[in-house]
Amino acid sequence: MNRGRSHNEAMLAKINSGAMVGLEGAVIDVEVDSGRGLASFTLVGLPDAAVKESGERVRSAIRNSGLHFPTNRVTVNLAPADVRKVGPAYDLPIALGLLVASEQIDTGALQDALVVGELALDGHVRHVRGILPMTAFARSRGFKRIFVPEVDANEAALVPGIEVVAVPNLADVVAALNELAPLRVVRPGGGSSTTTSTSTSSSTTVSPIIDFQEIKGQETAKRALEVAAAGGHNLLMTGSPGAGKTMLARALPGIMPALTLEEALDVTRIYSVADLLPPETPLLQHRPFRAPHHTVSHAGMVGGGKIPRPGEVSLSHRGVLFLDELPEFDGRTLEVLRQPMEDKWVTISRASGTLTFPAAFMLVAAQNPCKCGWYGDSIKPCTCSPSQVSLYQKKISGPLLDRIDIHLEVARVNYDKLSDVKLGETSEAIRRRVQTARDRQGARFAGTSFTCNANMGAAEVRVHCELDEAGRGLLKAAMQQLNLSARGYHRVLKLARTLADLAGAERIATAHLAEALQYRLRRAEG
Repeated sequence: MNRGRSHNEAMLAKINSGAMVGLEGAVIDVEVDSGRGLASFTLVGLPDAAVKESGERVRSAIRNSGLHFPTNRVTVNLAPADVRKVGPAYDLPIALGLLVASEQIDTGALQDALVVGELALDGHVRHVRGILPMTAFARSRGFKRIFVPEVDANEAALVPGIEVVAVPNLADVVAALNELAPLRVVRPGGGSSTTTSTSTSSSTTVSPIIDFQEIKGQETAKRALEVAAAGGHNLLMTGSPGAGKTMLARALPGIMPALTLEEALDVTRIYSVADLLPPETPLLQHRPFRAPHHTVSHAGMVGGGKIPRPGEVSLSHRGVLFLDELPEFDGRTLEVLRQPMEDKWVTISRASGTLTFPAAFMLVAAQNPCKCGWYGDSIKPCTCSPSQVSLYQKKISGPLLDRIDIHLEVARVNYDKLSDVKLGETSEAIRRRVQTARDRQGARFAGTSFTCNANMGAAEVRVHCELDEAGRGLLKAAMQQLNLSARGYHRVLKLARTLADLAGAERIATAHLAEALQYRLRRAEG
């Protein structure tokens, strides 16, 4: 290389980087022009404040790495210009572009590579969010390798078919590009090699915070939670304060079925974009369980912000969204749940564009029957007037309640059951039955986008939820007596299909349908 080139001689370099727009990627060309003129640094291409500040980080990182920062006029263009550039992930490609333009490094290994990384002032390469979807995007666009911060390399290596190069600092990547010392290539599991493995980590059994064996009594509620977990059904628990609603919900992760590899990557991608992925856990192995406080904002629930980020409905994708004290949530916040509960995705529109995030969550909610909490309690009297009870219960709209498959009364537990030293059935035993039911559903929906019975549409219900003559008669009578809507009709059939799967039955029996209808009773009466 000619390091003695005159500072008045212009040279252009281009490094490939990327931007995440929601969960979708875009290739960003980092073009660096080191040309004639007085010393200056200009950055264009619709950058945000963090990107604009990269010039000072890059200048210090290059000098503190023992390299030469160009002393002539430097122009950096981030193309295409109509895509807003957000965050510090362009530091490393800008620095490499400057070094290429000043002929301090060779460009061979960068021709078919994508580069991302934030620079510290000493040249260390820091973590950036969205590495997993960025790596998947790079592979889809035909890049052979991706240069990522060393701390993010295990996350990137979850994507097979692309070489993941771990970059600890700027000096090391310069040495590697000049063929002086190689950088580490990471394979799944955190190992190092010269090639990328296509295997990934497997899911493991959840260790529940609360085991079902510790919950005294509540056999009906435990059964309902098992059914909900087996089919992915929405559930609402109503009962007096202290009856155990929250405890039951907190025990739910222990009986949830294991994530498939595809589902795990799907969930991890969302958490990577939201920058909520633990550094020691490149692949999320357990279903999400999100429990936002009732003061959560509209944007916090469905996603939003100037640069839209995933909300709670997306962070609970493939898992559980638990809403405790349901009537205390803002009515507008609850109503926005209706669309993602049906469509399994949420769309956020802003002046800069429209983004879509997945939101296939299972809603589990808990509420008191009235403001004081004791309406219908067997021991403590309610102090609310009938109008106050009615007003409190009407805080939850009919259309939202109609989307909940299981309506459950959680009764007070008496002293004899609470003081009984005998333990109940373990979460692991229940989880095995749930997993068996989910495996049956997985075989049934093989080759489709459905993962559980709750996801079925009307066409799938017609095919997989056939009833015999007795069942049709029972459902017809229930439609008339319970005033079931068309949505309620299909949800009862989907719930009955799950009950049949738990029983290992090929067809829905009258007993399965009767139990499914029982879970709709309170909603119809309310």
